[in-house]
Amino acid sequence: MNLRENEMARRSGGLAPWRFWCLLLVLWGVLEAAGFRVEMADRTQTVFLNDNTTIICKIPGSPALDISTVGVVWSVKRKGSEEKVLLFEYYGDHKKAYRPGANISQEKLKNGDASLYLPAVQLSDAGEYFCKVVVTPEKDEKSVQLEVVATPTSKIFLDQAPENSRQCARIVCKCSGFYPDSVNITWEICLQKAAQPLPISEGIFTGPHVQNGDGTFNVTSYLTLKSPLEDAGAMYQCVVSHVSLCTTQRLNLTLSGTGKPLSGRVPYSMT
Repeated sequence: MNLRENEMARRSGGLAPWRFWCLLLVLWGVLEAAGFRVEMADRTQTVFLNDNTTIICKIPGSPALDISTVGVVWSVKRKGSEEKVLLFEYYGDHKKAYRPGANISQEKLKNGDASLYLPAVQLSDAGEYFCKVVVTPEKDEKSVQLEVVATPTSKIFLDQAPENSRQCARIVCKCSGFYPDSVNITWEICLQKAAQPLPISEGIFTGPHVQNGDGTFNVTSYLTLKSPLEDAGAMYQCVVSHVSLCTTQRLNLTLSGTGKPLSGRVPYSMT
C-alpha cells in the first residue's frame, strides 16, 4: 500500500482499501443518479382534435445508449381523474401499447429520446402525461399537460322573414365543432362613412351551447335587422374568438338596397 492509499484509508476511518474504493464507487453512482434527468418541452402542450402529435421526453446530453438496459413507461391522468393509467411501456425486448397507436422510436431512444407518438388525438386524450425513463441504475420521471382543442367551423347567412310577416329579417352566424366551449361571438357593422367597424349591441341573441356526440360544441348567434333597407350597402360582420384561433374569424355579409344579400357573398363559411 502506497502513501496515498494509506492516507485515504486513514480518512475513511480505517476501512480496508478495497472497501473504501467500493464505497467511493457507490457514492459516485449516487452523484451520477442525482444528475440524471429527463426533460419535457413545456408544462402544457396543445394539439388539435384528430391531429397526430409527439409528446417530447428526452435525456439532455445523453451519450449513445444501450437500449437493452433502458426502460420507458408512459402513463396518464386523464382530465377530471386522479387515476394514473398505463399508456405504453418498453424494456429489453418487451414493447406494449395500451393506447392504440402509441409508440416510441427505438432508434431515437439510442440517443436519449423517449418521446411518445400519439395518432389521431381525441378529446378523451387530454390530461397529465408522465414519462418515466430508467437507465439502470438511474431513473427520473417528469410530466406535462396535454390540452386538446378544436377550431370552430363558422358560416353566416341571411334568414329572410316571410313576405307579409311582421317579423324582421335576421343575420345568422353559426359556429360548429369547437372545443373547449368558451367561444365569444360579437357583431360589427362597416359603413362607408366610418373609418373603422362599429360594434353592434342591440338586436343580438346568442343561443346556448349544444354539445355534439364527439364532445365538441355548436352555438348560433342572431342579429335582428331593424329594417332590411336600413344602411343599404353596409357590411355586417360576425366576429368569432376562440382559444384554438391565432386570430379572430371575421365573417362578412353585405346587404343590397333591396335588403337581400349581394350575389356571391352568402353563405360564407370559415374554418
